[in-house]
Amino acid sequence: MPLLFGPAGVPHSAKKDTPEEGVRQCAALGLGCMELEFVYGVRMSAKSAEAVWDVQKATGVQLTAHGPYYINLASKEKDKLIASRGRVLDTARRCFQCGGRSITFHAAFFQGREREQVLQMVALELKAVLARLKKEKITMDVRPELTGKPSQVGSLDDLLWLGKAVPGILPTIDFAHFYAREAGRYNKYEDFCRVLEIVAKAFGKGVLKNMHIHLSGIEYTSKGERRHLNLEDSGFNWKDCLRAFADYGLEGFVICESPSLEKDALLLQETYRKFAGRKR
Repeated sequence: MPLLFGPAGVPHSAKKDTPEEGVRQCAALGLGCMELEFVYGVRMSAKSAEAVWDVQKATGVQLTAHGPYYINLASKEKDKLIASRGRVLDTARRCFQCGGRSITFHAAFFQGREREQVLQMVALELKAVLARLKKEKITMDVRPELTGKPSQVGSLDDLLWLGKAVPGILPTIDFAHFYAREAGRYNKYEDFCRVLEIVAKAFGKGVLKNMHIHLSGIEYTSKGERRHLNLEDSGFNWKDCLRAFADYGLEGFVICESPSLEKDALLLQETYRKFAGRKR
C-alpha cells in the first residue's frame, strides 16, 4: 500500500456532513483515506456503518478512526476506567464495520501520578482491549497517539514503553504534536528521520510500511499544544517531515488535522509526491 493522504473527518467541500459523503468527496478529490472522527462519542449506528462500508468498497478510500477525547485508560475512578475501555472497543467495532483498518486515541492522563504507575494501568487496559477484539474476531490496528501535552500519556517514550509491554499495539505518530510537546526543539529533517528510526527499531522495520500518522500546522505554549493551525500558518517544518517520509519509503496513512482539512491534505499529498518522485 502506498502512503495515503486524507482529512480528519468529512471534507468541508462534501455535499453533506456525513461519513458517506465524506468518503465520496475524498475519492472525488483524489485523496486516498479519511479518518472517522468519533472524538465526541461513537454515535454511529450499525446501519450507518454498513452504508459507509458500501461507499468505502465502491471508492477504495481507506478508513481510520479517532476515538473519543475523554478516553482515560488510567482513570482514578473505576466506572470511568470501564467506560474508557468501552469507548476504545466501540471505536474499533464501528471502524471495522465501516471497512476501516486502524484506530487511534489519546490513551490517558497522568493526573499527578508517577509515569510508570500510569503506563502500567494503560498497558493492562490495552491488553484487555486486544483480547476482546480477538474474541470478537475484529482485525484492527490499535494505536495510542503521540499527544501534544506533557500532562497526557503519549510521549514518544511512552509509546515505546507501551509497545514493549503490550505485544500487538502500534503507535500513531503525530509529528505536529511531537513538535509542540517538545516546544519546537525537534523540527529538522534529521529529527524526523530519527523518530522514524526509533519507531522502526522498537516495533520492527515492517512498521514503516504500516504507519498511521497525523500532520497539521500547530501552535504551542510552555504547556504543549495550544491549537491546530493550517500548515502555512505554523512554524512546524512539515515539508522536511514529508521529505523524511519519502526517503524512508513509508506506507500507510497520513491524516491531516489542519482546520482546512482537505485543502491541507491535498497540499501534503502534492508536496510528498514531489519528494517521492525525486527519490525515484
